[in-house]
Amino acid sequence: MARKPQENPALDMTPMIDVVFELIIFFVVTIKQEDIFSKLNANRPAPSSGPSQGSDDTSIEIDVGAGRTLNGVILYKKREVKLDELDKNLKEIARTSTKTPVIIRCAEDSPHKALIDVLDVCYKYKLFSVSIFTL
Repeated sequence: MARKPQENPALDMTPMIDVVFELIIFFVVTIKQEDIFSKLNANRPAPSSGPSQGSDDTSIEIDVGAGRTLNGVILYKKREVKLDELDKNLKEIARTSTKTPVIIRCAEDSPHKALIDVLDVCYKYKLFSVSIFTL
């Protein structure tokens, strides 16, 4: 029997490309994104068993707002203070108790640098019970 001359068989790539695209779609849909908030180190306070205290005079209230300068305006006890004066006041408070709650209220248009400066001062004196609110 005579052999037929062999032709170079051509490989059709279309089904292989379809399978690759289906695999890509499968992996994109089933991948689990890491939640960035699960990686943040945030310690929540334990619930207190005692009676709830309403407005506490022992808390520190600091307002951060927009101002004429790049650093913004920092208000402590309803008056404008510079960062070094705030530093001295928080140092005195931290000497008595580092568990004193700090409430920082930021204006919507306040510069981030002012907030970071206040947080740095709190961290410097180990005042870790900080709450941040926007106005």
